[in-house]
Amino acid sequence: MLDLELLRAFVAVADCGGFHRAAEQLHLTQSTISQQIKRLELETRRPLFRRTTRSVALTDEGEMLLGDARRLLQLEEAARQRLVAPRLSGSVRLGVVEEVAGGSLPSALGRFAALHRGVKLEVQIGVSAELIEQLDAGRLDLVFAKRPLGTSKGRLVWREPLVWTAAETFDLVPGAPLPLALYRERSVSRDAALSALRDGELGWEIVYTSPSLTGVRAAAVAGLAVTPLPLSAVTTGLRVLGIGAGLPPLPDLEFAIYEKSRPDKASEALADALLTLARGPLRPTI
Repeated sequence: MLDLELLRAFVAVADCGGFHRAAEQLHLTQSTISQQIKRLELETRRPLFRRTTRSVALTDEGEMLLGDARRLLQLEEAARQRLVAPRLSGSVRLGVVEEVAGGSLPSALGRFAALHRGVKLEVQIGVSAELIEQLDAGRLDLVFAKRPLGTSKGRLVWREPLVWTAAETFDLVPGAPLPLALYRERSVSRDAALSALRDGELGWEIVYTSPSLTGVRAAAVAGLAVTPLPLSAVTTGLRVLGIGAGLPPLPDLEFAIYEKSRPDKASEALADALLTLARGPLRPTI
């Protein structure tokens, strides 16, 4: 039986694309992560990663192991939750941004509901600033959102790059203003993109706005504009515009969990479940 701690480190490196970010995610040192991967490679007698000075990528053997590792860790987490889950009741009003509302999050909420049948869940999708305001006003109990730039509130869950994206067929026209598809006002991604552009000399114009990730991504896929997206939100039909495109660099996005000042037991349990989800093998995909 493979050591689950080694598998947890392996999945973290695969998901984060490197040892440094995996160490941050698991709250371990980079050398510890490196040692765990070496031990796992010795146990499996297979090289699991191809390492260069700039990147880390899975080998074919690593790709085969990844799915099994995720399933084993999921089973371990489910068994642990069943054994230690307290009996809770009440309701939790959860606010989440669209960037984390898809993928494995609904199934995670389903597992939480199955473990805590006395807890009623109410989920609201929105923009970070608005959700945090509703939490502060007492209309939400828990928020999973992007952390506003320059702030440190909330419990940091993960970081990921914010990147410029455009349709595979989109061509930047030299000398023409850069067409942008952005969230409407008060979006962390929008603020980061506009701040980066204002510090540079590139001309730009906003040609499309939407209140949702789905909307701005659809505009980019259609070739209408360039849009900034979390790296995990780059889907088929889009490409990342690199440094050669002349666009300014963007900061990493930080996703955090925000709780009310005096959370009840049900809210605390859901917050812990979401932290486990996001830091483990089932981090939400977009």
